Amino acid sequence: MHALGCPRSVRAADDIEQAMTRHGDTVWRVCLNALRRFADAEDAFQDVFLKYALADEKAFADEEHRKAWLIRVATNTCRDMQRRVAWNAPSLEAEGCTADAPVSSDPAVQPDSRIAEVLDAMNNLDDPPRTPVYLALYEGYTAPEIATMMDAPVNTVYSWIARGKKTLKEALQ
Repeated sequence: MHALGCPRSVRAADDIEQAMTRHGDTVWRVCLNALRRFADAEDAFQDVFLKYALADEKAFADEEHRKAWLIRVATNTCRDMQRRVAWNAPSLEAEGCTADAPVSSDPAVQPDSRIAEVLDAMNNLDDPPRTPVYLALYEGYTAPEIATMMDAPVNTVYSWIARGKKTLKEALQ
């Protein structure tokens, strides 16, 4: 029920399932990338698709618009969650998880070590620029599109992407 006490219409289950099939991986990666904690990313993912289920059925012009909307909602949901829990969230170290576990960089022992190195470098970026860099490099969005999704000025997004790329380049040398 929404604020007036009237039941709110919900999208058909097959519409929600189709959106999750088409865009769920992207939404999941945005959430995990922004929040860095599996449980928090799961909560955000669920919130995004709950919001989608309750969104106006005629809200999307096309499939690309739907995807952009989901990414923007995911970004905003993660940002809101970070604001709410930042002051009392336990660190990964307090949970017994550390990112400093020894990993061999010898390709014979650890053939995917370069991939792990890139992922670690990406995870070590602050957010922003982590999410804008991910959206630009992995999802292929332009800075103006990312600016719209993140509700940020275009030039700020260009700066985030440039700073993120520079930091990644330094970390991977």
